[in-house]
Amino acid sequence: MDTKGIDEALRKTLQDRKLSRSERKALGGVLSELQPDERERDLLRSRAFEIAREELATPRGKEVFDWLEDVVKVLDRPWDAAAAGDGGDKAAELAEVHFSPGTSCLDRLNQLIRSVGRSIDIAVFTITDNRITRTLLDAHRRGVKVRLVTDDDKREDRGSDVDELARAGVDVVLDNSRFHMHHKFAVFDGKVVVTGSFNWTRQATDANQENLVVTDDRQLVAAFRAEFDRLWNEFGAGAA
Repeated sequence: MDTKGIDEALRKTLQDRKLSRSERKALGGVLSELQPDERERDLLRSRAFEIAREELATPRGKEVFDWLEDVVKVLDRPWDAAAAGDGGDKAAELAEVHFSPGTSCLDRLNQLIRSVGRSIDIAVFTITDNRITRTLLDAHRRGVKVRLVTDDDKREDRGSDVDELARAGVDVVLDNSRFHMHHKFAVFDGKVVVTGSFNWTRQATDANQENLVVTDDRQLVAAFRAEFDRLWNEFGAGAA
């Protein structure tokens, strides 16, 4: 893949810190010609993040995030829609909320894990519920690409399943700051997001007052994918 050509195209669109409709269409046309596979799309997203990171220290750094979000939306759309310059503003077809205590959050989460076909990107504070861990391991064994970003301190908690997942071959990254990686979200096949207060723990299901939101809204999915990629790149890919 010609990453130099892609870099030049991305840098050109970043000059005014906005991705115009014509630039979306032009970028979509390039992607339609390349027809990148999943690995190549990951590479393109990484290049966009690297280019954005170079500009963040400038006085207009905040505007770079708006540009990056728009670029990721184009990269994540079907190539025919990207080439047409489709804004991707189609209303979400999936909009759910589940509550605990009770198994509603757990059951929906495990259902999504079982039905995923390609990838699960997870950013959660902690994982201690074996009912979720077993389902993740089953997905990993059937070839789903599972990536996990989690808090380094919570890894040491009694009952933490982080090391078990890492030993099984799941890609795990720990935050390396003195603060907490406190997110609780996951992206399924790059198309569906779950988020909310729901911790991936048995207590969250059995006792806590929690919520779990499920949506396929394109703008929300793109934003969560961008945040996951930022965390993954910042903390560094590798096994725990």
